[in-house]
Amino acid sequence: MVGFKATDVPPTATVKFLGAGTAACIADLITFPLDTAKVRLQIQGESQGSVRAAASTQYRGVLGTILTMVRTEGPRSLYNGLVAGLQRQMSFASVRIGLYDSVKQFYTKGSEHASIGSRLLAGSTTGALAVAVAQPTDVVKVRFQAQARAGAGRRYQSTFDAYKTIAREEGFRGLWKGTSPNIARNAIVNCAELVTYDLIKDALLKAHLMTDDLPCHFTSAFGAGFCTTVIASPVDVVKTRYMNSALGQYSSAGHCALTMLQKEGPRAFYKGFMPSFLRLGSWNVVMFVTYEQLKRALTTACASREAPF
Repeated sequence: MVGFKATDVPPTATVKFLGAGTAACIADLITFPLDTAKVRLQIQGESQGSVRAAASTQYRGVLGTILTMVRTEGPRSLYNGLVAGLQRQMSFASVRIGLYDSVKQFYTKGSEHASIGSRLLAGSTTGALAVAVAQPTDVVKVRFQAQARAGAGRRYQSTFDAYKTIAREEGFRGLWKGTSPNIARNAIVNCAELVTYDLIKDALLKAHLMTDDLPCHFTSAFGAGFCTTVIASPVDVVKTRYMNSALGQYSSAGHCALTMLQKEGPRAFYKGFMPSFLRLGSWNVVMFVTYEQLKRALTTACASREAPF
């Protein structure tokens, strides 16, 4: 057995809630440069047609994007928006991942055998609920990651300044800009991510190919990351473009998607696919492995505190 041993006592909802948020923050700290590279690639060419965009491409590939940013903006640019990103994960992942098992049990009425439909329903529910709670942090994170493209300089000087400026210039609704595509994206991401992880892990354990430890968690998380990227990438690109757009640039998320299709073609919906996969794959591995270990560590700690001397 590698890592903390599984306990007979199941983790409580509080342990899962705190463990998910903490694990997601750790994963974000490690993979944030890949997420920033993904955002830069996704918004590239949004104000140009496909021909002009091809002629004036600033970023080429994951490594090229990272090296260009380091050379032109400094290494710290790779962590633009990190504070908002950590705020987002602590509020966002705690809900969408930490409450997933509890919501799944609610839909299955406590049954140990959850159907795929129940898992998908639970993933959609917690994903949508998380967006409703954490959308402003996501808007600020995307704006920070993309702001070097503003041309005239930095749009926001600090995380607090970003919240304040967006609310002042775009109204309170500006902080919830892109909520519809984000709900769609996260319902899809949550279903693909959590349900795929759930199913792969269950299959490996039932077939006795692996035991419930780190190699099993790693394999399940990597598979979940790949499936999630393939399914969610088009919605993710639209969400990023719409949330980063200037006031009045797009009338809706649908208008944003249609404009992309007309000006840049269908391949635009998979812009930044490789950094998305590298980021989601590595993020899933770090997050799920850390989450599983944190659940066991926190459950063991709670049990030892309650145990009589």
